Amino acid sequence: MRNKAIVPSNTSGGVPARHQAVIEAKDLRKTYGDVAAVDGISFSVPAGESFGLLGPNGAGKSTTMKMIGAVTQRTSGTLSIMGLDPDSHGPEVRAHLGVVPQQDNLDEELRVRDNLLVYGRYFGLPMSYLRPKADELLAFAQLTDKAKSKVDALSGGMKRRLTIARSLINEPRILLLDEPTTGLDPQARHILWDRLFRLKEQGVTLILTTHYMDEAEQLCDRLIVVDKGRIMAEGSPAQLIREHSTREVLELRFGSERNATIGAELQGIGERLEALPDRVLIYAHDGEAALEQVSSRGLRPLTSLVRRSSLEDVFLRLTGRSLVD
Repeated sequence: MRNKAIVPSNTSGGVPARHQAVIEAKDLRKTYGDVAAVDGISFSVPAGESFGLLGPNGAGKSTTMKMIGAVTQRTSGTLSIMGLDPDSHGPEVRAHLGVVPQQDNLDEELRVRDNLLVYGRYFGLPMSYLRPKADELLAFAQLTDKAKSKVDALSGGMKRRLTIARSLINEPRILLLDEPTTGLDPQARHILWDRLFRLKEQGVTLILTTHYMDEAEQLCDRLIVVDKGRIMAEGSPAQLIREHSTREVLELRFGSERNATIGAELQGIGERLEALPDRVLIYAHDGEAALEQVSSRGLRPLTSLVRRSSLEDVFLRLTGRSLVD
C-alpha cells in the first residue's frame, strides 16, 4: 500500500531531503536546425523549492520544461532529474513527475472523480489505492461536492484545480506547471495560489512558467529570467528587484503623442527613464522627490503614480519587450 499522504515524506527511502538538488542542468542546449531554443543554460533546483522560469514567448521556457519532463531530448549539455538522466531514464523520471499543462486536457465526458481514477490507472495504480486517494485530492482541491459532476459543467477555476489534483495522483516529487492561472479571474487565481502554497509546505518541488509578474513574486522562492534561450538573471524576486531596478518607480502619463517626446524634458530626474507607448517610467530611490522635480520644471502630467518596483520592471529591463509577444 502506498503512502496515503498527498506527497511522500522527505525522510522516506529514495526521496531527496529538502535543500538537496532534485534538478541539475549544466550547459543545457536544444536546437532545431540552426535555431537554438535553449542556448547553454545552467541551474540547480533543491527539493521543496518553488522555482520559476520567466520570459517572453519563444524564450525557451516550454522547451526547458519539456526536457525536464522527459518528453524532449536535449541536444547537448547535462540534465539530471532526481539523479537520473531523463534521456535514458524517461519512464522512471516521468513516474515521479506531476504535469499541469497550459491548457486543461481533462476528459470532458467523464465525471470529476472518474478523471482522477482513470488517470491513476495509467500509472498502474490499484483501485484500492486510487479510490481513497481520489477523495483525498478532491478535498484538497475543494471539489468534493463536485465529485459526481461532469467536467464540462465546471468553471475555469474548478477545472484548473481538478487538473492539479489529477497531476498529484501518483504522489509526484516534482510538479511542473505551465502558466497555471492563465485565463482565471482574480478570485480563482488566489484559490489556486493557496493550493500551490500547501503543496510546497508538504515538500513538493514546484517548477512553473508564468506571464504574470505578481504570480511569480507570490509563488517563486527563486527564478530565472530567460530570453532567446539564455539566462539573463537568476535570484529571488526581491534580489532581482534590488539588483536590476530602483526602490520606487514614478509612472507619468502625458497622453499618447506627448509620451513619445517628453523624454528630453525629463532627463536628469531619477536614475533611469523609460518611455512606453502609454506612460513614462522614472526609476528613482524616492518617487515623491522625483515627482516634485517634474513639477518644478513646469511639467503637468495627466496622471502620476508612485509605486514600489516590481518584477515587471525587472522583466522589461532585461528583455526589452512587452510581457506577451
